[in-house]
Amino acid sequence: MVDSGALVWRRPEPHDHARIMAVIDDWWGGRSMRAMVPRLFLEHFRGTSYIVDDEDGSLAAFVIAFASADDPLTTYVHFIGVDPARRGRGLGHELYARVAGEARARGATRLKAVTSTVNTASQAFHRSVGFEVAEPVPDYDGPAEARVPMTLHLD
Repeated sequence: MVDSGALVWRRPEPHDHARIMAVIDDWWGGRSMRAMVPRLFLEHFRGTSYIVDDEDGSLAAFVIAFASADDPLTTYVHFIGVDPARRGRGLGHELYARVAGEARARGATRLKAVTSTVNTASQAFHRSVGFEVAEPVPDYDGPAEARVPMTLHLD
């Protein structure tokens, strides 16, 4: 169950990029993540993504997803983030539930995502949502850049 605080769910706007950039490295424990979320995602994938604002207007969570241009059965989740102070209350699960519901309505049968091999918390979270977490793929994003593919079957 998502906590009962007053949350505002909406589609992202390009100006939300600055808000995400202001928190992203802190939300990932000081890891440098800013390059992973360029502004173009908030300009071109607004209809499949969400921003969640807290009652005080601060950023509580976000998800950036898009329907695959080459595989209409797949929706790809590029990035999902929840304020560390709000984790463990169902907000990440609700983000995925909304993305999955919309993907199903478009005819998609799966969600896909990848994470780094060191991000075991992400792997555990995705398992808790129902994703199958595969073995790491060496050189996925270039030399020495292994990634862990994850798939959630929607059917």
